[in-house]
Amino acid sequence: MASAYATPESIVAASKVYVSNVSYDPGTFFTGDDGTVTISVTNGNTNDSTVVNHATFGDDNIRSTSAPYDSTVHIGPLQTQKFVFSVTTDAPDGTYYPTFSMTFRDADNLYYRQMVLVENRPLVLTVIDKPDAFEQEKKKTIYLQVANPRDAEVTNVALEVAGDGITATPSRTFIGMLAPQAKVPVNISITPDKETPLHLTLTYDNGNNPHQTSMDIPITFGVDKKQSYPVMSNIKVTTEGGIFHVTGDINNAGLDTANTVTVTSLSPAIPQDPYKTYVVGALKADDFGGFEISFDTDGSTSIPVQVSFRDTDGNLYHTVQNVTVPSSRLNTTAASNGPPIIPILAALILIAAIAGGWYFYIRKSKK
Repeated sequence: MASAYATPESIVAASKVYVSNVSYDPGTFFTGDDGTVTISVTNGNTNDSTVVNHATFGDDNIRSTSAPYDSTVHIGPLQTQKFVFSVTTDAPDGTYYPTFSMTFRDADNLYYRQMVLVENRPLVLTVIDKPDAFEQEKKKTIYLQVANPRDAEVTNVALEVAGDGITATPSRTFIGMLAPQAKVPVNISITPDKETPLHLTLTYDNGNNPHQTSMDIPITFGVDKKQSYPVMSNIKVTTEGGIFHVTGDINNAGLDTANTVTVTSLSPAIPQDPYKTYVVGALKADDFGGFEISFDTDGSTSIPVQVSFRDTDGNLYHTVQNVTVPSSRLNTTAASNGPPIIPILAALILIAAIAGGWYFYIRKSKK
C-alpha cells in the first residue's frame, strides 16, 4: 500500500531503486548452518534521494535471526546501501528463494528473491595409493586426496592423523581454503609399532560452521607385494693371490625401485680390497647391475653374501644368499703365480716309475 507521503514523483523515483547484488556467507549451507546474507540496494536516480523505513529478509526455510531494519535509511542519488541479515536453516537439501522486502517512505514496497542452496555433501577424503601391507617400525607412505564436491568454497581445511602406537609425519596438515570442485594431494608417512586402525579426520569450516569427515585405515603387518626384491644371478668365483673374487648380477625382481643397492660378504668371510663392499646404486623394477666383491676365508666353502637396499621411504632391507667357494684355492680356475703343483708332481712320479722300470729290465737282461 502506498505511503501517505507518496506522490507521482516519489513513486517514479522509487521505481529506479533496485537490488544490485545479493551474497550469502557461506555460499551454500549445510542443514543446521548459520550465516549471513548481504543485500546491496542501489538508487538509480541521478538527482533524487530515496528514503527506506523498513527492510526484512527470510521465509520458513531460510529464517532471519536478526531484527528487521526499522530505522529510516537515506539512499542518495547513484548511491548503494547494504542490508545485512543473520540467517539460519534447518531445511534439507534443495534450492530455496527467501524474500527480501523493503518499504519506501514515499512509495510502495520492493520485493526481491535470490536463490540459496542447501546441500549436505561433505568434503571427500580418498586414498590414492598405499602399501599392500605394513611392517613393524618401518616407515611407509600413504598418498591421499582431499576434494571439495560442493558448489562453494570451504576454509580452514586441515587433516589430522592419529593411531595407537603410530608415529605419523606430519600428524596435522593445514590445507586452508579449498575452492568448489577443487582437489589437493596430501601425503603422510606412518611408522606403526603394532597393528591398529589409523584415524584420519578432515576438519573444515563452511562459513563459521565447523564440519568434519572421518576415515579409518586398518594397519596390518605382512609382505608388501610391490616391495623391491634384489636377487643375485650369474655368479662366478675365481681366486687371485690367495683372495676369492665373486662376480655376478643383481636383478630387481620387485615392482618398486631398490635404492642404494650394495653387496658385501659376511662372516666367516673376511672382506678384502679392492672390493670389500660394492655399490650397485639404484635399480628400477626389472633392472639389473653387475657387482664384484673380494674376501678371504677360514676354509669355509659356503659364504653368505648380503645385498642391502633402501625403499622409497628410506627403510633399510637386507637379503642374504650363500655362495659356494672351493675348499682349496688350488682347484679353482683362477690364475696363480706359477704352474699348478699337483699336475707337476704327478708327472714327476710317472717319469720316476718309467725310469725305474727300465733300469730293472736292463739289469735283468744282462743276467
